[in-house]
Amino acid sequence: MKKVFKILFWVVGIVALLVVAFVIYVSLSWDKKFEAEYPQIQSTTDSAAIARGKYLVYGPAHCVACHVPNDQFEAVDRGEQLPLIGGGLISFEIGNFRTKNLTPDVETGIGGLSDQEIARIMRNSVGHDGRLIFPFMPFQDMCDADLAAIISFLRSQPPVKNKVEPTDYTFLGKAVIALGLIKPVGPTSTPAANVSIDSTAVYGEYLVYSVANCVGCHSPRDLTNGDFIGPKLSGGMAMLEPNQHTYVSPNLTPDPATGVMASWTEEAFISRMKAGRVVEGSPMPWGNFAQMNELELKAIYRYLMTLDPVKNRVERTDYGPGEYPPSE
Repeated sequence: MKKVFKILFWVVGIVALLVVAFVIYVSLSWDKKFEAEYPQIQSTTDSAAIARGKYLVYGPAHCVACHVPNDQFEAVDRGEQLPLIGGGLISFEIGNFRTKNLTPDVETGIGGLSDQEIARIMRNSVGHDGRLIFPFMPFQDMCDADLAAIISFLRSQPPVKNKVEPTDYTFLGKAVIALGLIKPVGPTSTPAANVSIDSTAVYGEYLVYSVANCVGCHSPRDLTNGDFIGPKLSGGMAMLEPNQHTYVSPNLTPDPATGVMASWTEEAFISRMKAGRVVEGSPMPWGNFAQMNELELKAIYRYLMTLDPVKNRVERTDYGPGEYPPSE
């Protein structure tokens, strides 16, 4: 018996040492600095570029859906074009993420950053100080012209002083960074200088992946590191929102048995997107997508209808407090 206790003592001791060593390793190595190229993007005072940037910010790119305080989200849903003063809080297992002030205030906003530093954040997920920017934003493959248009619009706005506290990671979040499970996300290929704005499926694909981020929520993902873990746009991603409801994204592929798109005509899709919010509290930025023009909504619809059908039944999209989607 003494031998058993002795072995157990040593096992517990070794495990405890390993745990302490891991905690120390995470504490010393999670705050990494990263390198990435600075895209050669230049803002402009051209009125057409600024107008395009404004349309993207308040419409399909839905920047305003995150870069305002949480208590202003309802106003955004109503289509109000609020200043992007930051302060939005997004919380899940790996940390509390706070969105930055995007007005050109020098002290608290983007006024002290160069165009290239802002472009690097949007395209390469690396901050001006080299820190990791968790890849919430889908703009890695956004074309140069649209990237410049957004920055140009942000530069044109009045500065608003609004200091936002930094993001704070939980130990789990620090651990996945220390272990290299979360890294900056960059372009999948060399981004285009420009894109043709039309109603084709080709332009729809660009919007779905590089502007509106439909793929970011309507795909199965590992919320620890953001990795895609199933067929893209097949739905099934569960998101716990501040109202304690869990929302599950529907399948956007044209599967006749389980996909929502299979039964929608182009006209019905456009009408639904223009109608705005129906389910209170869901993470879908309805107020922004309702402002999209019909040409772009047609492009999105036409692209989604070209997808290979994926059988993935989402039984419910809204689970109340204390309710949870069935696990796989």
